[in-house]
Amino acid sequence: MSEMRWHPLLSEWVITATHRQDRTFLPPAGYCPLCPTADGGFPTEVPRPDYDFVVFENKFPSLKREPEEPAIAGTALCPVKPSSGACEVILYSPKHDATLTDLPPNKLVELIRVWRDRYNTLAARDDIKYVFIFENKGEAVGVTIHHPHGQIYAFSELPPLIERELKNEREHMEKFGKCIHCEIIADEKKSNERLVAENDNFIAFVPFYARYPYELHLYSKHHRSAINEFSKQEDLDLAEILHVVLKKFDGLWNISLPYMMVMHQRPTDDQDYPGSHFHIEFYPPLRTPQKRKYLAGVESGAGTYINDTHPEVTSKELRNVLPHLEQA
Repeated sequence: MSEMRWHPLLSEWVITATHRQDRTFLPPAGYCPLCPTADGGFPTEVPRPDYDFVVFENKFPSLKREPEEPAIAGTALCPVKPSSGACEVILYSPKHDATLTDLPPNKLVELIRVWRDRYNTLAARDDIKYVFIFENKGEAVGVTIHHPHGQIYAFSELPPLIERELKNEREHMEKFGKCIHCEIIADEKKSNERLVAENDNFIAFVPFYARYPYELHLYSKHHRSAINEFSKQEDLDLAEILHVVLKKFDGLWNISLPYMMVMHQRPTDDQDYPGSHFHIEFYPPLRTPQKRKYLAGVESGAGTYINDTHPEVTSKELRNVLPHLEQA
């Protein structure tokens, strides 16, 4: 059972999805539901002995193509409605112990094409307003299956953080006639203190306003609003810099660094968003190899993040980790 309940104090929807309490949780070796099904072995979600990439609907979705009616009646103050949308899983590799970092650039190009296909397909639905592509990596961010995979949530409403970002983009464009993201890129290139990697079409940096110690933003250097606007060369350059960034993360402390990877791009509701600018944000939850950055009272209760490091320092650490890209 899932439904959407209105939070009147924050003016945003909260999803309740009680069936997710029963989802698979850290299955033992040999019983991973995302591995290829072996002959005579445990039946999995992939009834084939091998694959490149696999996309399928999440068995425990928070948003559903055909949602049931809410379990409870709402009120004028707190309305409730069905949790319409879609939740998909993308498998990166048949190897259970692999990570996205293990994919070479040529395979990452294929993954970018998968992302584009799913963005276009889900965007074509009349009920979908935002296609949110993301990955949760590592138990530190709550992963319940270790097999390398990402997810897509297709929302029937604009998510609150995205809506807030879009509002600021629009207001900046109306006031200054410029894309706020393009200005951020220009500021970072001018400073050159927080850059981590760069090629002809993309740039990666620890933002001036980073909330996590090793937060990293990966931007299209051109004003592209969504992944379906990239040329073939931009696909190649995105794969190249993504590969380098992932290698740097794992090379920072010689561990498989956990992170949240989230993709921000144009909504799919056929409205005009001239300030929308494609970028990927990474939130690694660690501040040292042994210490985690918790979202505790001030962050969770007041919405104000406290960063225990300087972005100018953490960006230098990441920049110095191999491999390097020759700057454009």
